[in-house]
Amino acid sequence: MKKGFFKMLVKLNNSLLPRYSGQDPAKLTKRQQAILGFRYWALVNSL
Repeated sequence: MKKGFFKMLVKLNNSLLPRYSGQDPAKLTKRQQAILGFRYWALVNSL
């Protein structure tokens, strides 16, 4: 069930949250870094 929840969360992230690929993470704002970290955390837990 946990993996199913995170897989659904990753699908929502992909459709709702902006992508920051190709950008230097050090140059992102704190809010953008938080979004990037949340997306990464959800992706790792879905695998």
